[in-house]
Amino acid sequence: MSEVKYSKEHEWIKLEGDIATIGITKHATEMLGDIVFAELPEKGSSVEKDGTAGVVESTKAASDVYTPVSGEVLDTNQEIVDDPSKINQDPENNAWFFKLKIKDKSEMDSLMNKEDYDKFAKESNS
Repeated sequence: MSEVKYSKEHEWIKLEGDIATIGITKHATEMLGDIVFAELPEKGSSVEKDGTAGVVESTKAASDVYTPVSGEVLDTNQEIVDDPSKINQDPENNAWFFKLKIKDKSEMDSLMNKEDYDKFAKESNS
């Protein structure tokens, strides 16, 4: 069974076993506008919870992508580097950013569920 959680920096994380898939939320893409560039972490690199793991740039702004948990990067989504507009089309499914082997599952405990995130996103938007 997979579990999806959300960060206050507007990343989502889906945990399956000890493999985490991470991307940015639909709310983040709506705030950014049309995404024109994506930079992802290197495979094999280590990332620390709340550390910068990539960058997205849109026609409006550039924004860091943070990792909600610590771990080792196993895979990156080259499709969104080749065609960043895919991030706007399907941010919470096919336009994932990277996958990592999670170091400490307890780091998931500080993240929000979908209901809490939706409330947070709505409040932070006003």
